[in-house]
Amino acid sequence: MNGNGVGVKANKIYKRKLVVRIVKITLLLLLISISTIYLFLYVAYKGGRFTVSLDKNMSNRKNIFLTETGKQNSKTRELSAETIDYMDNISIKWLPNNLDTAADGSHNGDNYIAYSFYVVNNGKETVHYWYELDIDDTIRNVDEAIRIMVYHNGKKTVYAKKSKKTGKAEPNTKAFYSKDIALLEQRKNFKPNTKDHFTVVVWIEGDDPECLNDLLGGEIKMHMDITEEHFSGTGKGGA
Repeated sequence: MNGNGVGVKANKIYKRKLVVRIVKITLLLLLISISTIYLFLYVAYKGGRFTVSLDKNMSNRKNIFLTETGKQNSKTRELSAETIDYMDNISIKWLPNNLDTAADGSHNGDNYIAYSFYVVNNGKETVHYWYELDIDDTIRNVDEAIRIMVYHNGKKTVYAKKSKKTGKAEPNTKAFYSKDIALLEQRKNFKPNTKDHFTVVVWIEGDDPECLNDLLGGEIKMHMDITEEHFSGTGKGGA
């Protein structure tokens, strides 16, 4: 009896320790899971803000400037969007319909960046200019599922990296210009005393086939340049 009693007691102690161990492991795995989800993901701005820069020649010689408000009293050659700490994947269907008209400057929402600004021609010449959005750096190939939506004077274009599977543009998007350049567009006949309105929206498209767990913890850093000239070696042609 005593021997059996000791055996039963030892068995209970073993089972209790096993349950405690299982609970600890479960809690640890849960914590790791939560941490991993939280790291999905820092986008675009952890290593520096998303900036928009104007060619110095356009500013100095042509009297063209950037502004968040469209007014001359806030003119500048460089703009900087506000950061967000965290971005999870969403669908384009979840984005507000009024992003282009909602506000000037930064008007970020849940899991997306939105930034509106103006290019103003305060000079006496009609000019052509190019606007280019460069991908400076990526971690864990997060650019595979990134979407960049640009409103230019109300006209909307969504840019995305080509599909790995088909080698073609993702549905309802325009393919990235190159590996390091998301978009490159020309604005012709920008006349004096006019202003162009831009809104740039960045998010991770959850419906993209490349939006996988491999992207967890990814980062991307980008900036936008507005230039009058195109320089050799970057795939640009003269205006």
